[in-house]
Amino acid sequence: QVQLVESGGGLVQAGESLRLSCAASGSSFSIYDMAWYRQSPGKQRELVATSTVGGRTNYIDSVKGRFTISIDVTKNTAYLQMNNLQPEETAVYYCNVKGALWRVGGSERFDSWGQGTQVTVSS
Repeated sequence: QVQLVESGGGLVQAGESLRLSCAASGSSFSIYDMAWYRQSPGKQRELVATSTVGGRTNYIDSVKGRFTISIDVTKNTAYLQMNNLQPEETAVYYCNVKGALWRVGGSERFDSWGQGTQVTVSS
């Protein structure tokens, strides 16, 4: 399986920035795309940004122009640069990775989640 380790969360004031990291590890795998989700208390988990390893990205409207998702394929690591954070963006941020595990005779798809990292934005 593929394990994900997230880091970079913390407490910031409104208008400040954070960069989240999500490192994937395991054996014999390829990543197709990585995404960041967030979940606030009492709300459903929402997709924030996605990126393919080829660099095609998508963002929800509320973060366009402020958040940037990127992937370092040499490190199997995704990043989410978050600028001008707002209090309503306080949430647990989760990394999601989709790809393929390579086995003798073939491959199988995987869909892994990180443990989440808390981002708290004070007003």
